[in-house]
Amino acid sequence: MPANKDFKRLVRARMQKTGEAYTAARARLLKTSTSKAPKNPNTPAIDYAKLAGMSDAVIKAKTGCTWQRWTHALDYAGAHAWPHRKIADYVHKTFKVPDWWTQTVTVGYERIKGIRAIGQRRDGSFEASKSKTFSAPLARLYRSWSDAKLRAKWLPDDCTVRSATPRKYMRIAWADGTIVVLGFTEKGAAKAQVAVQHTKLSDRAAVTRMKAFWEERLKALGDILLPRRD
Repeated sequence: MPANKDFKRLVRARMQKTGEAYTAARARLLKTSTSKAPKNPNTPAIDYAKLAGMSDAVIKAKTGCTWQRWTHALDYAGAHAWPHRKIADYVHKTFKVPDWWTQTVTVGYERIKGIRAIGQRRDGSFEASKSKTFSAPLARLYRSWSDAKLRAKWLPDDCTVRSATPRKYMRIAWADGTIVVLGFTEKGAAKAQVAVQHTKLSDRAAVTRMKAFWEERLKALGDILLPRRD
């Protein structure tokens, strides 16, 4: 904590001197500190993006920093020893990162540090993720999940809706004890997206199997949601 406070003082001092915003001043100081570190020519370069499971271009566009910079910033704060929620809170409050991308940064950092593998949660279980955008209004897409009769037309599985926020969120319990979490997003007047996270899977083989399952089922849903023609 003292080291973190000292670093923040350096950032604020630079802000006063240069007129830079906090994020810009912080990034400059991080770059300076890492460039002064001794380099071993025999040490292979770390592919941060590969470990995180997302490209540097995407994470920088959405958060302002590459994976390497995020790793250095979180290491500086000692985040590798923190629980998931504390890392996420720190990223969100300190760097003003939106909720969705807060989780992306946190999970990516945990993968880089070897705390979890791609597709694995901190508790050791695995999850499969899939998303798809449909040419259908948000209300219609949501109803295709919330209405049991409509859902049975494309998702003939034994599942139970446990909780839901209309047009935003849904939590479904599978008969095998796994959980499916859904997020719904409006993409326009006649476009909407659903993001599927199938959690509590037992291993990587289950992840592969459920990714294929959801790709197939979302395609079937797309066929149901095709624009009606009179």
